[in-house]
Amino acid sequence: MRPTWDEYFLKLAMLVSERSTCPRMHCGCVLVKEKQILATGYNGSIPGDEHCEDAGCMVVDNHCVRTIHAEMNAIIQCSYHGISSHGATAYVTNMPCTNCAKALIAARVKEVVIFSDYHDTLAEEFFNKAGVKLRRISMPSTSINYDLGSYTSAKKC
Repeated sequence: MRPTWDEYFLKLAMLVSERSTCPRMHCGCVLVKEKQILATGYNGSIPGDEHCEDAGCMVVDNHCVRTIHAEMNAIIQCSYHGISSHGATAYVTNMPCTNCAKALIAARVKEVVIFSDYHDTLAEEFFNKAGVKLRRISMPSTSINYDLGSYTSAKKC
C-alpha cells in the first residue's frame, strides 16, 4: 500500500537515522517544503572528529555532547547549501530536545511531525509559544514495499 506523505517523510527520517553515530540515540530529521526535501540530518560528530561509536560518548549532565543533533544537522545543511527553511515541515523520529526546538523555531520551521516522544523537554511549550504546529502520528511501517511490477521478467527496451 502506498504510504501517505507523512509516512513517506517519516520513513525517510527513519532511514536517515541509520547514519547516526551516537549509540545513545539514533535520530533522523528531514526538512520538507511543498513535498520537496530540503535537507536531512542525523546525530553525528562534528566534521573531522571521532564518532561516539568509535571513541565513546562524551556525556555531560546525562547528554552526549560529542554529537550534533539531527535537527541541527538538517538546518546546517540548508545553510551550507543556501536553502531557506522558512515555512518548512520537520519530520523527526523523536521529539526534539529543547535546544533543537529553539533552533527549528529560529529557522522558521512551521510544523514538526514526530512519532516518538523524547524525555521531558520544553520543546512542546516553546513550539506552542512560537506557533509551530506539533503533530504526533503513529510510527510508520518499518518495511519497504518494493515492487518491480511488470519489470520482474527480463525485458529489453
